[in-house]
Amino acid sequence: MSTSDLAWFKSSYSSGTQGDCVEVATEPGAVLVRDSKDKQGPHLTFSTEAWSRFVAFARES
Repeated sequence: MSTSDLAWFKSSYSSGTQGDCVEVATEPGAVLVRDSKDKQGPHLTFSTEAWSRFVAFARES
């Protein structure tokens, strides 16, 4: 599957920003993250387990 075929979304917390945020998409077994200003640029791919640990850590902080 091409990354352009994925459903990318921004956090609801970013609604008031100047577009400086990341977008996230999911596919089976992975979470992809990209710069919202560079949609055709590179992206990071995390396992769903690693992403869950990151989100849990961020909530605690």
